[in-house]
Order: sequence, then C-alpha cells, then structure tokens
Amino acid sequence: MDWFSYLVAGILVYVGVAIFILGIAFRIYQWFKVKRSSVKLGMFPKPKNRWARGFKLFKDTFFYPQVMGVDPVMWVFVLLLHIGGIAAFIGHLRLFNEFTFIANALGDEGMARFAAWSGGTIGIILLVSVTYLIMRRFKSPYKDLSIPEDYLLLVLVLVILLFGNHLRFFGDVHVADYREYIHSLLAFRPAFPEAIVESSTKWVLVSHVLTSNLLFIYFPFSKLIHSVGTFASNLVRSEV
Repeated sequence: MDWFSYLVAGILVYVGVAIFILGIAFRIYQWFKVKRSSVKLGMFPKPKNRWARGFKLFKDTFFYPQVMGVDPVMWVFVLLLHIGGIAAFIGHLRLFNEFTFIANALGDEGMARFAAWSGGTIGIILLVSVTYLIMRRFKSPYKDLSIPEDYLLLVLVLVILLFGNHLRFFGDVHVADYREYIHSLLAFRPAFPEAIVESSTKWVLVSHVLTSNLLFIYFPFSKLIHSVGTFASNLVRSEV
C-alpha cells in the first residue's frame, strides 16, 4: 500500500468503525438516561392488545405507513432505499466469507453471474432512489423544510453509491481479492493484494472506502441515527 491508501483504507477504517460503535453506544446511553414519562404516549388509534401492538410496531418500523399517508411516491423510493440498503449490507458480508451453500449450488461461474446481476440491480435501485430523494429536496414544500445536513447526507450516500457501482460494473478485481484486503484489516495488518494494487480501479476502491468511512464517522451524530432509535420510538407510540 502507498501511504495514502494505507491511511484511508487502513487507519481510517479503524477510526471510522470505532467512532461508529462508540457513538451509537453513547447515543443509546443518552436515551436511557431520559426520564420515562408516567403518561402513556401511544398515538391514536391505539392497539387493543399485545398482539395488535406487536403488529403495529412491526408495520411502523419496517413499512413506514406515516410516509405513505403523506406522499405515496416518496414512500416507494424510501422503501426501495431501505430494502436495497439491507440487501447491499448482506451482499457485502461476502467480503468476509463466501456464501458457501450458494456457491456450492451455483458453481463458481453461476455464483459470479448471480452476484453480478443481484449486486448490479441493487446498486441501480439504490442510485435511483437516492437521486429521487435529492431531486425532491429542490421542490416545495420539501425545499422549504430542508437544511444543509439533508443535502450533505444524500450527496455523501450518492457518491458512495457511484464509486460502488463503478467497482461493480467496471471493476477488474475478483471478490476473492477484496476478501483478502478485508481479512488483512481483521488481522490488523491492512494491505492490498497485488491484484488490487495493479488494478485500474484501485483509486475508485480507495475513494469508496474513504467516503464510506466519512459516513460511518458522521452517522452517530446525524439524522441517520433514527435507524437505531426508530424501534424504541415506535414502541412508545404503540403503548396501550
């Protein structure tokens, strides 16, 4: 690794992960310190029993009915963004360890085709969803309610996706080489394998890692922390 790659794709990764974990832990600690209200804060209509409360909690947490009631078109893109984000996270787990049961069933070539199609599709869905959410910010009434942080977060995610999609569609590095890099991080000896060093997409990978690190560092202190607290807030909103 050259010094800049070592700094960004090595040292900064550890800093980003540490701030991400400690920052979220601190925010959760702050939430627990807030004095619990003696008044039931559930919103009308309240669920009639625990089963109904559980269903409402699941629906509010994963399907965003409040968003659908306000703007059905935005709801579609928000849902696609969240589903795509979960799928992308699962796909990135392949960088830690191969999905052996799928690879055995499909074979090496079949697994490569499956990963290309699924990863490419998810990348496009995420890119379209984020682009829509950015463009929506330039139209009233959303424009009037937006603050600089809203644009900053969306643009940062957009840049991460652009670099990620470039690696997917134009990259010339095999997943095994990316996995070797990830394993070097886990061993606290960050290094790029020769295939990445000589790749034409090396600097795209470094840029992808850099912007991802910035998002990890900013995450606990941004609006994105709602993804951690949404379950607890919906639990309170569904109190019977």
